[in-house]
Amino acid sequence: MLVFSTSDKGGTGRSVTSSNVAYRRALDGGDVCYLDFDFGSPTAGAIFNITSAVRGAPADTGLHSYLQGRTSSPVRSDVWSESNHESSRSRPAGAGQLVLFPGDQGGGEFSATKDAITRCVRLFRRLEEEFELCFVDLSAGRSYATEIVLAATAAPELRSTVFRWLVFHRWTRQHIIAAGGLVNGPRGIIAAGVDRGHDRDRLVDSIRYVRTAVVDPESESLASLRAGQVTWLKTCNEQLKQLASREGVGAAVTLGQVPLDPVLQWREQLLTDSDLYKYQIANRETVDAFQGLAKRLFDDDVWSAR
Repeated sequence: MLVFSTSDKGGTGRSVTSSNVAYRRALDGGDVCYLDFDFGSPTAGAIFNITSAVRGAPADTGLHSYLQGRTSSPVRSDVWSESNHESSRSRPAGAGQLVLFPGDQGGGEFSATKDAITRCVRLFRRLEEEFELCFVDLSAGRSYATEIVLAATAAPELRSTVFRWLVFHRWTRQHIIAAGGLVNGPRGIIAAGVDRGHDRDRLVDSIRYVRTAVVDPESESLASLRAGQVTWLKTCNEQLKQLASREGVGAAVTLGQVPLDPVLQWREQLLTDSDLYKYQIANRETVDAFQGLAKRLFDDDVWSAR
């Protein structure tokens, strides 16, 4: 399965959430790879805590170079053996593969040429044979990276491939409006995909939203707030639900949500079981959210219901 992670704005938690979902799937035994197609800022290596890839791969070895024809195979990093995170330094019993394919250091956006699209198709086909799940972290907004993968997944060689889209947005007015526009707007994912040859209904069915940094007005953690503040938060939350429904980003097409988490606000990292139980810095609600997203990615009933 190919899963494309995107957002219309930066700061949505797209990369850190996708990385943690990939990590949870690998812990459950799935073979997972993570492709950093955020070509303007290929820093997924920092989330996985891989020193050699914190700013991307060395020049002419990463995904930029592969798609532009400067290398025949992009460099790959095995997270279990290369991560500096204490809990990720060795592959846990029962875990599947977890591999990062970084972009190039100092790289940038580049156009969706015919050659780049052909190489992308070839890469996706090869990785699908090796991995159960391929996460593709795209640049924010209407990027060339998005154009490349839309064209690639419309190619005859990938017509039978299962692909799904996760569109990330914070639980705010601006982000809800931006997420709806990214997908449903005149030059959004659906319109661009149809132009590239995608079946509209299949593409629509492949898209779900993930809400991030969500504050629950009913949470016990807000017990210290004044009554007026809690009432205001509840009102805002209801208004956001109504807005999300109008923008086509409502609960029916939302795969899940991630709570506002202090640890991830300060450091974008994998949340491990050691962080939860040994060091007690991770919140159970956040880890459960990542685990739930990992499971629902493969739940066909969830994806068939709209």
